[in-house]
Amino acid sequence: MSVKQGLLALLVEGPRYGAELKTEFERRTGGAWPLNIGQVYTTLARLQRDGLVAPAGEDAQRHPRYAVTEDGRADVAAWFAAPVRREAPARDELAIKLALAVTVPGVDVRALIQTQRAASLRALQDYTRLKRRPDGDGDLAWTLVLESLIFAAEAEVRWLDHCEARVARAAAGRAEAAGAGVAAAGATAGAAGTAGRR
Repeated sequence: MSVKQGLLALLVEGPRYGAELKTEFERRTGGAWPLNIGQVYTTLARLQRDGLVAPAGEDAQRHPRYAVTEDGRADVAAWFAAPVRREAPARDELAIKLALAVTVPGVDVRALIQTQRAASLRALQDYTRLKRRPDGDGDLAWTLVLESLIFAAEAEVRWLDHCEARVARAAAGRAEAAGAGVAAAGATAGAAGTAGRR
């Protein structure tokens, strides 16, 4: 998520101070990605350093306000015009957890998957309930964020189903290979015993 671009986009509408930006960012994204006020001011300092925002005086309560510069407007326009890049996959804790679980001895991977699936289904139900709330009607920004969360939760449940099937096939393959190995060892031992009796 680009906090930098989000704050710049809000400043295109007019000068604001840090707490206003934090509140407006969270309101427009339905609070799905809360910001730390320190993060907002650190980002504003970087934007000012890079010439994308400039000080714009103070409000009546002496809050320092920031305004977007022409370079900042161009940066926001370029951000809106470009696709989101997916060059390196984001660190997904669940994917990392499962990748390690299937390689660390003693981890009950099926139980891990079932626990996560239950949590993902609960989240999906919660998001769906929120979407049905009457007070959410008419807020397109919040609806789009909420639908993104719903689609992500649905995809996670489908992926967990896929993982469970893959883990089951791998376990069956290992059991089959172990059974074939035991049978082969038994046949070899039986042949050796027969040869020894001759």
